[in-house]
Amino acid sequence: MTTTSPVQAPCLGTLLRRALHGELGPDPLTRRIAVAFTTSQAVRHDGRRGGYRNEVLSLRLGRAVGSCAVEPGALPAGTVEDCAGADVAALLTHPLLPVRVAALDAYLMDVTPHTPSHGARPVTIPAGSSLERSRARAAAVTDLLDLEPGSTVLVVGVVNSLLAELRSRGLTGIPCDLKGGTTEWGEPITPDALGEIGRCDAVLASGMTLGNGTFDPLRRSSQEHGKPLVMFAQTGSAVLPRFLGTGVTAVCAEPYPFFWLDGGPGIIHRYRADDGGTS
Repeated sequence: MTTTSPVQAPCLGTLLRRALHGELGPDPLTRRIAVAFTTSQAVRHDGRRGGYRNEVLSLRLGRAVGSCAVEPGALPAGTVEDCAGADVAALLTHPLLPVRVAALDAYLMDVTPHTPSHGARPVTIPAGSSLERSRARAAAVTDLLDLEPGSTVLVVGVVNSLLAELRSRGLTGIPCDLKGGTTEWGEPITPDALGEIGRCDAVLASGMTLGNGTFDPLRRSSQEHGKPLVMFAQTGSAVLPRFLGTGVTAVCAEPYPFFWLDGGPGIIHRYRADDGGTS
Protein backbone atom coordinates (compact mmCIF):
# COMPACT_ATOMS: atom_id res chain seq x y z
CA MET A 1 0.00 0.00 0.00
CA THR A 2 1.25 3.47 -0.89
CA THR A 3 1.18 6.00 1.91
CA THR A 4 0.77 9.65 1.00
CA SER A 5 1.69 12.18 3.65
CA PRO A 6 -0.63 15.20 3.90
CA VAL A 7 0.81 18.62 3.15
CA GLN A 8 2.76 19.84 6.17
CA ALA A 9 2.28 23.25 7.75
CA PRO A 10 4.63 25.58 9.63
CA CYS A 11 1.90 26.99 11.92
CA LEU A 12 -1.84 26.89 12.54
CA GLY A 13 -2.45 30.26 10.88
CA THR A 14 -0.79 29.09 7.66
CA LEU A 15 -2.83 25.89 7.64
CA LEU A 16 -6.05 27.87 8.07
CA ARG A 17 -5.10 30.16 5.18
CA ARG A 18 -4.26 27.24 2.91
CA ALA A 19 -7.60 25.61 3.65
CA LEU A 20 -9.44 28.91 3.10
CA HIS A 21 -7.78 29.37 -0.30
CA GLY A 22 -8.68 25.86 -1.44
CA GLU A 23 -5.07 24.64 -1.46
CA LEU A 24 -5.84 21.53 0.61
CA GLY A 25 -9.06 20.37 -1.04
CA PRO A 26 -12.41 21.61 -2.38
CA ASP A 27 -13.27 25.30 -2.21
CA PRO A 28 -14.54 25.76 1.38
CA LEU A 29 -17.10 28.25 0.09
CA THR A 30 -18.88 25.28 -1.51
CA ARG A 31 -18.97 23.13 1.66
CA ARG A 32 -21.53 23.70 4.40
CA ILE A 33 -21.75 22.50 7.97
CA ALA A 34 -24.93 20.45 8.32
CA VAL A 35 -24.91 19.97 12.10
CA ALA A 36 -23.25 21.83 14.96
CA PHE A 37 -23.42 20.56 18.53
CA THR A 38 -21.69 20.57 21.88
CA THR A 39 -20.94 17.61 24.12
CA SER A 40 -20.72 18.34 27.83
CA GLN A 41 -19.68 15.81 30.45
CA ALA A 42 -18.80 15.54 34.11
CA VAL A 43 -16.57 12.65 35.22
CA ARG A 44 -15.88 11.05 38.59
CA HIS A 45 -14.33 7.59 38.25
CA ASP A 46 -14.72 4.98 40.98
CA GLY A 47 -11.57 4.91 43.09
CA ARG A 48 -10.47 8.38 42.00
CA ARG A 49 -10.38 11.26 44.45
CA GLY A 50 -11.39 14.06 42.08
CA GLY A 51 -13.42 14.67 38.97
CA TYR A 52 -13.44 16.96 35.96
CA ARG A 53 -15.59 18.58 33.30
CA ASN A 54 -15.31 18.53 29.52
CA GLU A 55 -17.09 20.48 26.81
CA VAL A 56 -16.48 20.01 23.10
CA LEU A 57 -17.76 21.89 20.05
CA SER A 58 -18.28 19.58 17.07
CA LEU A 59 -19.20 20.35 13.46
CA ARG A 60 -20.55 17.82 10.95
CA LEU A 61 -19.34 18.16 7.33
CA GLY A 62 -20.59 15.36 5.11
CA ARG A 63 -19.17 12.12 6.52
CA ALA A 64 -16.74 13.95 8.83
CA VAL A 65 -16.99 15.44 12.32
CA GLY A 66 -14.47 18.04 13.46
CA SER A 67 -14.07 18.95 17.13
CA CYS A 68 -12.48 21.45 19.47
CA ALA A 69 -12.61 21.28 23.28
CA VAL A 70 -13.42 24.47 25.16
CA GLU A 71 -13.62 25.47 28.79
CA PRO A 72 -17.10 24.55 30.04
CA GLY A 73 -19.47 27.47 29.57
CA ALA A 74 -16.97 29.49 27.51
CA LEU A 75 -18.86 29.42 24.19
CA PRO A 76 -21.19 32.39 23.71
CA ALA A 77 -24.89 31.65 23.47
CA GLY A 78 -25.93 30.98 19.90
CA THR A 79 -22.55 29.62 18.71
CA VAL A 80 -23.92 26.30 17.49
CA GLU A 81 -26.82 28.06 15.76
CA ASP A 82 -24.36 30.37 13.99
CA CYS A 83 -22.29 27.38 12.80
CA ALA A 84 -25.14 25.19 11.56
CA GLY A 85 -25.67 25.82 7.85
CA ALA A 86 -22.63 28.10 7.52
CA ASP A 87 -20.09 27.52 4.78
CA VAL A 88 -16.69 26.28 5.90
CA ALA A 89 -14.94 29.38 4.55
CA ALA A 90 -16.93 31.62 6.89
CA LEU A 91 -16.09 29.44 9.87
CA LEU A 92 -12.37 29.29 9.00
CA THR A 93 -12.36 33.07 9.59
CA HIS A 94 -14.75 33.08 12.56
CA PRO A 95 -13.73 35.39 15.42
CA LEU A 96 -13.69 32.48 17.90
CA LEU A 97 -10.56 30.33 17.66
CA PRO A 98 -12.36 27.12 18.78
CA VAL A 99 -14.82 27.53 15.91
CA ARG A 100 -11.96 27.99 13.43
CA VAL A 101 -10.22 24.89 14.78
CA ALA A 102 -13.38 22.74 14.69
CA ALA A 103 -14.13 23.90 11.13
CA LEU A 104 -10.58 23.16 9.99
CA ASP A 105 -10.73 19.76 11.69
CA ALA A 106 -14.00 18.87 9.96
CA TYR A 107 -12.67 20.03 6.59
CA LEU A 108 -9.41 18.08 6.89
CA MET A 109 -11.21 15.02 8.29
CA ASP A 110 -13.32 15.03 5.14
CA VAL A 111 -10.33 15.61 2.83
CA THR A 112 -7.83 13.29 4.55
CA PRO A 113 -9.64 10.84 6.84
CA HIS A 114 -7.70 8.66 9.28
CA THR A 115 -6.77 5.82 6.93
CA PRO A 116 -3.53 3.86 6.38
CA SER A 117 -3.18 5.52 2.97
CA HIS A 118 -2.78 8.85 4.81
CA GLY A 119 -0.32 7.46 7.38
CA ALA A 120 -2.74 6.49 10.15
CA ARG A 121 -2.33 3.22 12.04
CA PRO A 122 -5.46 2.07 13.90
CA VAL A 123 -5.42 0.90 17.50
CA THR A 124 -8.46 -0.69 19.13
CA ILE A 125 -9.58 0.61 22.50
CA PRO A 126 -11.47 -2.36 23.98
CA ALA A 127 -14.89 -2.23 25.55
CA GLY A 128 -15.02 -1.50 29.25
CA SER A 129 -15.82 1.03 31.93
CA SER A 130 -14.89 4.67 31.44
CA LEU A 131 -11.81 4.19 33.63
CA GLU A 132 -10.74 1.01 31.84
CA ARG A 133 -11.05 2.70 28.48
CA SER A 134 -9.21 5.78 29.77
CA ARG A 135 -6.33 3.56 30.86
CA ALA A 136 -6.27 1.73 27.54
CA ARG A 137 -6.07 5.02 25.66
CA ALA A 138 -3.32 6.22 27.99
CA ALA A 139 -1.27 3.11 27.18
CA ALA A 140 -1.73 3.67 23.42
CA VAL A 141 -0.64 7.30 23.75
CA THR A 142 2.37 6.54 25.96
CA ASP A 143 3.58 3.90 23.48
CA LEU A 144 4.47 6.81 21.18
CA LEU A 145 7.13 8.04 23.62
CA ASP A 146 10.51 6.44 22.89
CA LEU A 147 12.05 6.98 26.33
CA GLU A 148 14.07 4.97 28.82
CA PRO A 149 12.85 4.53 32.42
CA GLY A 150 13.97 7.48 34.51
CA SER A 151 13.16 10.00 31.78
CA THR A 152 10.98 13.05 32.45
CA VAL A 153 7.89 13.97 30.43
CA LEU A 154 6.16 17.35 30.44
CA VAL A 155 2.42 16.59 30.28
CA VAL A 156 0.50 19.59 28.93
CA GLY A 157 -3.19 19.13 29.63
CA VAL A 158 -3.45 16.99 32.74
CA VAL A 159 -5.03 13.55 32.31
CA ASN A 160 -4.65 11.42 35.42
CA SER A 161 -4.63 8.14 33.50
CA LEU A 162 -1.69 9.39 31.43
CA LEU A 163 0.23 10.40 34.54
CA ALA A 164 -0.45 6.97 36.07
CA GLU A 165 0.68 5.21 32.89
CA LEU A 166 3.92 7.18 32.80
CA ARG A 167 4.59 6.29 36.42
CA SER A 168 3.96 2.58 35.72
CA ARG A 169 6.71 2.69 33.07
CA GLY A 170 9.26 4.36 35.33
CA LEU A 171 8.79 7.78 33.75
CA THR A 172 8.35 11.02 35.70
CA GLY A 173 5.54 13.34 34.61
CA ILE A 174 5.61 17.11 35.07
CA PRO A 175 1.89 18.02 35.07
CA CYS A 176 1.02 21.30 33.37
CA ASP A 177 -2.32 22.98 32.79
CA LEU A 178 -3.36 26.61 32.44
CA LYS A 179 -5.79 26.16 35.34
CA GLY A 180 -3.04 25.02 37.75
CA GLY A 181 -4.17 23.14 40.83
CA THR A 182 -3.07 19.66 41.89
CA THR A 183 -3.25 16.16 40.40
CA GLU A 184 -5.16 13.19 41.78
CA TRP A 185 -2.10 12.44 43.89
CA GLY A 186 -1.66 15.95 45.24
CA GLU A 187 1.18 16.91 42.90
CA PRO A 188 1.31 20.62 41.98
CA ILE A 189 0.26 21.47 38.42
CA THR A 190 2.30 24.22 36.79
CA PRO A 191 0.57 26.66 34.41
CA ASP A 192 3.85 27.51 32.62
CA ALA A 193 4.61 24.85 29.98
CA LEU A 194 7.27 26.89 28.19
CA GLY A 195 9.14 27.42 31.42
CA GLU A 196 9.36 23.66 32.03
CA ILE A 197 10.49 22.40 28.61
CA GLY A 198 14.17 22.80 29.44
CA ARG A 199 14.02 20.21 32.22
CA CYS A 200 12.10 17.44 30.43
CA ASP A 201 13.14 14.76 27.95
CA ALA A 202 9.91 14.89 25.92
CA VAL A 203 6.59 16.72 25.77
CA LEU A 204 3.19 15.03 25.75
CA ALA A 205 0.47 17.57 24.95
CA SER A 206 -3.29 17.68 24.48
CA GLY A 207 -4.90 18.88 21.28
CA MET A 208 -6.69 21.43 23.47
CA THR A 209 -3.58 23.57 22.96
CA LEU A 210 -4.90 24.26 19.45
CA GLY A 211 -8.13 25.73 20.79
CA ASN A 212 -6.56 27.92 23.47
CA GLY A 213 -3.80 29.36 21.26
CA THR A 214 -0.83 27.72 23.00
CA PHE A 215 0.01 25.05 20.40
CA ASP A 216 2.33 27.05 18.12
CA PRO A 217 4.45 28.50 20.97
CA LEU A 218 4.72 25.01 22.50
CA ARG A 219 5.70 23.45 19.17
CA ARG A 220 8.32 26.12 18.48
CA SER A 221 9.80 25.83 21.97
CA SER A 222 9.97 22.03 21.70
CA GLN A 223 11.85 22.42 18.42
CA GLU A 224 14.24 24.99 19.86
CA HIS A 225 15.02 22.73 22.82
CA GLY A 226 15.27 19.59 20.69
CA LYS A 227 12.47 17.85 22.64
CA PRO A 228 10.18 15.27 21.00
CA LEU A 229 6.57 16.48 20.99
CA VAL A 230 3.80 13.86 21.05
CA MET A 231 0.20 15.07 20.73
CA PHE A 232 -2.92 13.27 21.99
CA ALA A 233 -5.80 14.76 20.10
CA GLN A 234 -9.53 14.73 20.43
CA THR A 235 -9.39 18.41 19.50
CA GLY A 236 -8.00 18.72 15.98
CA SER A 237 -7.37 15.02 15.37
CA ALA A 238 -7.18 15.66 11.61
CA VAL A 239 -5.28 18.94 12.05
CA LEU A 240 -2.30 17.83 14.14
CA PRO A 241 -0.96 15.18 11.71
CA ARG A 242 -0.28 18.12 9.38
CA PHE A 243 2.50 19.19 11.78
CA LEU A 244 4.38 15.90 11.74
CA GLY A 245 7.98 16.70 10.89
CA THR A 246 7.55 20.40 11.64
CA GLY A 247 7.94 20.11 15.39
CA VAL A 248 5.49 17.28 16.11
CA THR A 249 7.03 13.81 16.50
CA ALA A 250 3.87 11.70 16.76
CA VAL A 251 0.10 12.04 17.09
CA CYS A 252 -2.52 9.87 18.73
CA ALA A 253 -5.67 11.02 16.91
CA GLU A 254 -9.08 10.34 18.40
CA PRO A 255 -11.97 11.67 16.32
CA TYR A 256 -15.55 11.93 17.56
CA PRO A 257 -17.14 9.86 19.14
CA PHE A 258 -14.56 9.86 21.95
CA PHE A 259 -13.76 6.94 24.25
CA TRP A 260 -15.73 8.45 27.15
CA LEU A 261 -19.01 8.54 25.22
CA ASP A 262 -19.44 4.81 24.81
CA GLY A 263 -18.65 1.56 26.61
CA GLY A 264 -18.04 -0.47 23.47
CA PRO A 265 -14.83 -0.95 21.49
CA GLY A 266 -13.47 1.97 19.49
CA ILE A 267 -10.61 2.97 17.25
CA ILE A 268 -7.93 5.61 17.67
CA HIS A 269 -5.24 6.36 15.09
CA ARG A 270 -1.50 6.77 15.61
CA TYR A 271 0.94 8.65 13.38
CA ARG A 272 4.71 8.98 13.56
CA ALA A 273 6.86 11.53 11.75
CA ASP A 274 9.90 9.28 11.43
CA ASP A 275 8.38 6.31 9.63
CA GLY A 276 5.62 7.62 7.41
CA GLY A 277 2.90 6.94 9.95
CA THR A 278 3.72 3.48 11.26
CA SER A 279 3.18 3.21 14.99
